[in-house]
Amino acid sequence: MSNPVPAAAPSPSPTAADIPLLDGWPGGLTAVRAELDGIDDAVHDLLMRRAEVVARLVSSGSKRPAVSGNEPVQGTPLRPGREAAIIRRLLARHAGPLPRQALVRIWRELLAATTAMQGALVVAVCEGDAGAAFVQTAREHFGGLTPLRVYPTAGSAMAEVAEGAASVAVVPYPTDPGAARDAWWTKLLQNDPPRLYVTARLPFWRPRGEGAPAAQALVVAAVAPDPSGQDRSLLGLESNADVSRDRLAAALAEAGFAPLSTLLRRDPVARVAQALVEVEGFVTDDDPRVVALQRSALVRAKVLGAYPVPTDGGVA
Repeated sequence: MSNPVPAAAPSPSPTAADIPLLDGWPGGLTAVRAELDGIDDAVHDLLMRRAEVVARLVSSGSKRPAVSGNEPVQGTPLRPGREAAIIRRLLARHAGPLPRQALVRIWRELLAATTAMQGALVVAVCEGDAGAAFVQTAREHFGGLTPLRVYPTAGSAMAEVAEGAASVAVVPYPTDPGAARDAWWTKLLQNDPPRLYVTARLPFWRPRGEGAPAAQALVVAAVAPDPSGQDRSLLGLESNADVSRDRLAAALAEAGFAPLSTLLRRDPVARVAQALVEVEGFVTDDDPRVVALQRSALVRAKVLGAYPVPTDGGVA
């Protein structure tokens, strides 16, 4: 009886490095991984270099000139206009398969991190509804590591900014003149120091993908906004309680404004009508059109701030 022939030993399974790429890349997957590692190192080197430049800026004591006389809360140099301009410039030169919205997300995290290097950055978020829509919107814009504090009303969140306990407040975008939560902007008409301004609108990129936070919000800070090159401004008007929309529209047109939207609220207690008016462009206190409105016997006018127009960061 002959001895059985031993079974052949199974061939070892190919490793990932042995699997050829579809395009016949020389060196296989090992070479591809090595190239990716080199690219990662180069990107990391540039990130560290960028942080060093920011650190030198901080140590030099350089700061943005105060437009309103208010210094940044907690020393944080808030530049939402500059940040928006950076992202728009990068989107304009972007090409290739990396999604545009991913580019926006990467740079939002980077900008939040380098802003925090220049001073404590704390965000007060108004979250009056069930869920966490505004917290998610704030987190997306201000980064995953930025401290967020949640408040039940816009007034309480803005009070934290006024007292210096927070750098900015994220509050609901006003849409209903009769809703208490949407009346927060009337506080910006007051002259109590420090003066608060609208400086940004969230979310900054659109269209919104599945699962992306979609709560519409404005950012309020104790520093004047800076222009981004493509902005919209918010004006606050106050007049007699019986003023009509037509009379307000006529006063705005006479001053030279073409409103994009007007939110009219009547306060029976104070016996006044207050309007939130959105206009194109970056408008400041010394704008001749604002001066003309202030001289009008019909209304009292005040610039409440401005925001960079959101970008189509999700469009390929």
